[in-house]
Amino acid sequence: MSDFLPDQGVCGISLAAELTGVQPHALRVYETRGLLAPARTAGGTRRYSANDLDRVRRISVLLEAGLNLAGIRHVLELEAETAELRIALDAATSAAAARGGATPPADRRRR
Repeated sequence: MSDFLPDQGVCGISLAAELTGVQPHALRVYETRGLLAPARTAGGTRRYSANDLDRVRRISVLLEAGLNLAGIRHVLELEAETAELRIALDAATSAAAARGGATPPADRRRR
């Protein structure tokens, strides 16, 4: 799958299950619970991307750590929000530096 974009749905549910070690039924449950949203073909067949497979692996790690699906959903939402905030902070810091402004100390930027 390395020749495809990370968010391009390319593999079916059987291959996704094999690559992640997660049963197809569990993948359907993750989708029903809003943890996963694979692409769909015009006929409705699920197509999983490399990003989807990474997300399934992250869900597996969190399940092994003892979280339930509701907790995992919350963790994934917080991780996504944190990533977005870091991007915004980096952009603001770069813009301030380009204008000759002060940048926040490194220890305050990554809290």
